[in-house]
Amino acid sequence: MGRSQTSRELFRSLDTAQSGPIENVLAALPTLPRVIRYYDEFDDRLRSIANPEGSDAFNYVYDGTRGAFDFARFERAYALLLKHVFAFGLGEDLSMSTVLHIVTGGLHISRDEMASVLSATPTGILQQWMILRSRDLPMTAYSCVKTVLRMLCRHRLSGWSESYLEFLSALPWPARDAHAGIRSGDVFLSVEEEACIVRYLDNTADQVATESGSAAEELPPSLDEAGMLLCAYQFGMRPVQIAKLEMRNVRIWRDVSETMPSVHLTFHMAKQRGESRKLPLTRKVKREWAPIFASLYAKREAVSMSGSARFFAVESAMDAGRQIAKVVRNLIGSNDRGTATDLRHTAAQRLVDAGASHEELAEFLGHSHIQTGLVYYATSATHAERVNRALGASDVYRRVAKFAHDRFISPEELTLLKGEQQVAGVPHGIPIAGIGGCTSGQPACPYNPVTSCYGCTKFMPLHDKTMHERVLSEMREVVVFFDQSSRGDTQSPTYLQLQRTIAEIQAVIEELERETR
Repeated sequence: MGRSQTSRELFRSLDTAQSGPIENVLAALPTLPRVIRYYDEFDDRLRSIANPEGSDAFNYVYDGTRGAFDFARFERAYALLLKHVFAFGLGEDLSMSTVLHIVTGGLHISRDEMASVLSATPTGILQQWMILRSRDLPMTAYSCVKTVLRMLCRHRLSGWSESYLEFLSALPWPARDAHAGIRSGDVFLSVEEEACIVRYLDNTADQVATESGSAAEELPPSLDEAGMLLCAYQFGMRPVQIAKLEMRNVRIWRDVSETMPSVHLTFHMAKQRGESRKLPLTRKVKREWAPIFASLYAKREAVSMSGSARFFAVESAMDAGRQIAKVVRNLIGSNDRGTATDLRHTAAQRLVDAGASHEELAEFLGHSHIQTGLVYYATSATHAERVNRALGASDVYRRVAKFAHDRFISPEELTLLKGEQQVAGVPHGIPIAGIGGCTSGQPACPYNPVTSCYGCTKFMPLHDKTMHERVLSEMREVVVFFDQSSRGDTQSPTYLQLQRTIAEIQAVIEELERETR
């Protein structure tokens, strides 16, 4: 009795000349609660929107960002309907960003079109849906319409009931390839661009390792950016997961036998509903880059930060994404590439190309279903293409810019270097020497000689094209041997290391060839 009386009062309060489908639905719906509450996962607290019925704008906070959605842009009855949709979406455990996506779609659906949707019965909605679909509206518009219909099902209005929910899910969305960027490869960073990021992280880690005796406050201010970039590049984490990382989610310990600390990070599951979003994602930082987090942790401890404090100095997920994109774009020299999303796609494709299974990819990306990442397998290089790429014989994968190195040196300069500064090694059983020198010396380098030297900023290649061509030929023999004997298939880390080394040797040879032209 109370509900019908309130509904009638609400219906009379609408300033309309005559009732229509929207007004009829509003009269049948229960009134909005006095306070709409929702959980802010980013700040781990319950938030509220007071007096939703009388407010022209809903102020909200999500992922550390504050904003307001203005309902005054809509006619009064339509605005009230969208407020019901807003409250309904939060009640369905949808995230605030998804709810905003839905109600924003109301801007693209006219009042008359929404009235036609509400007038359509389950037997007539398909025709109305196809009319809307033919208009090629933004996806937010179709999300809004489907949510309105789902709300009618939950409240059993206008002939709808929960038995029609599956039917609504089957209504066809407009043709759109959500993975177009992945299929075309536009979202992936090139090998050269990845090398720029790796060198940046290597250099930052080396810098903080050598300054480990300095006071924490003297560490470079860019350390936060390097740490966030590491999370996006190595683990493919989203900005919201990176920004939400807390002090207690970072574990650091040192073994007496190890020179580098071990760092484990625990991220939360993002963009998931229900129990799945509570699952932790634990990742181990690459040992060579661990000093970045060890130094950051010491810096935070110096100011007595609590375990629940944010590890990175960012206020929101948007802020984290902006800083990551700024660093990457400065490194690769691009104005429109290098976002955290690009790094996530690149990390996923890198894992697939290395032979990861569907389950491993889903666990790496934090997906609830293994089908979500199938597109990466569709775009992964074939076996023959990977062999050609490793051999440097495919034009598609040829390098177009030189790798970094310190400088070229002459044979005479090489003989004057100390023995420890002369690069030599036996990669994969092939003795190689005389290819150049190292400014720091091999004993001080944690990487494998020869295979890791090409492309290193401390490497000084010999100014002798013939020498590097001989090394290239020998490394190609190793690739063919690996492929034919199946000792290490084309997806193994060793094989991928050979692929990168060959590409870097080619870059040195091409640089020498350009000098002689």
